[in-house]
Amino acid sequence: MKKVLEGIRVLDQGTFITGPAAGMLLADMGAEVIKVEQPGNGDPFRAFKGGLYSPHFQTYNRNKKSITLNTKEPEDLAVLDELVLSADVYIQNFRPGAADRLNVGESRLRALNPKLVYCAISGFGQTGPAANRPAYDSVAQAASAFLGLLINPENPRVVGPAIADAVTGFYAAMGIMGALFDRSRTGEGALVEVSMLEAMCHFNLDAFTHYYSAGEVMGPYSRPSVSQSYVMKCGDGKWIALHMSSPEKFWQGLARAIQRENLFDDPRFCDRNARIENQEALIQVLSDIFATQDRPEWCRRLEAEDVPHAPMYDTSEALNDPQAKHLGILVEGRHEQMGVFQTVRTPLTFNGQREQSVVPPPILGEHNAQIVAPLRERLAQKPSGL
Repeated sequence: MKKVLEGIRVLDQGTFITGPAAGMLLADMGAEVIKVEQPGNGDPFRAFKGGLYSPHFQTYNRNKKSITLNTKEPEDLAVLDELVLSADVYIQNFRPGAADRLNVGESRLRALNPKLVYCAISGFGQTGPAANRPAYDSVAQAASAFLGLLINPENPRVVGPAIADAVTGFYAAMGIMGALFDRSRTGEGALVEVSMLEAMCHFNLDAFTHYYSAGEVMGPYSRPSVSQSYVMKCGDGKWIALHMSSPEKFWQGLARAIQRENLFDDPRFCDRNARIENQEALIQVLSDIFATQDRPEWCRRLEAEDVPHAPMYDTSEALNDPQAKHLGILVEGRHEQMGVFQTVRTPLTFNGQREQSVVPPPILGEHNAQIVAPLRERLAQKPSGL
């Protein structure tokens, strides 16, 4: 794949997910991303069963290099400053004020390198009454009104992956690339700021638009009802998803696939509004029908009738699907010490070329000899006072 960010150097001092996710997205497109970690234990996300190479850490740190620096120590700070001079981007996701205490605040680093794009990611923003509150994924989801769209009222519990963390990383990467493009025209760097609260409010744009446009407060079943989305348990215990939307041809195709061609003559299900109003009844009718055949048979019938559907895979199944294999979504690399690393490639394709290679996540300080040691030697040779 074309490395569209080749030649861009990124210093990633992020921890956990938001900062590292932004760095990973840039690395996937060819940027050189140097992960700056604390000596000893590194990114807290590394910790796992007595080791420092957790699946959580691996998820967001592929295609990167790792060095260890304690920027509170003058010698290490001097090394970081040398890196800043050659960097295009710096990323951190500390609480407000922490970057200055670590000597990596925006004003100091951009004074060293005015062309630097400095990205600061926070939970609730850099200022305001909640700025210093701790923020993790579920906190941001809740504060942005997004979590309420996921919670099953009959069994209220947090579900699903760290959406807010990952989404914030995506927005941060988009902001960084926008700032890099602007720099290509003006020659000036920029401060890019994004908070988890702001990112998730924007990600939840549809719900806010419904409220401010139509006075509707959406709930967990609002969109599935309007979009006519269903999950059905098949006869073999496996699940299938349907997204029927509004085109009548899909409903007629479904009627033929389930061999109930008169089902949608029923006044409860005869048109879109009726199906929305009576979705619970339709779920029960369809559930009884789908329980009569195994999932492969339903997939065969639905595909034959061009009905929007997919098997509801788990992670052990999804990448074995023929289409996923055709697209080469699963890629792997080999780490000299940690062995085979398998992951999902970037979804981007440039000029018809898909990325089929990946560099496994680095072990802590793996690139100290390559990056830090030469800089220490250079600094040691500088005349004092310069």
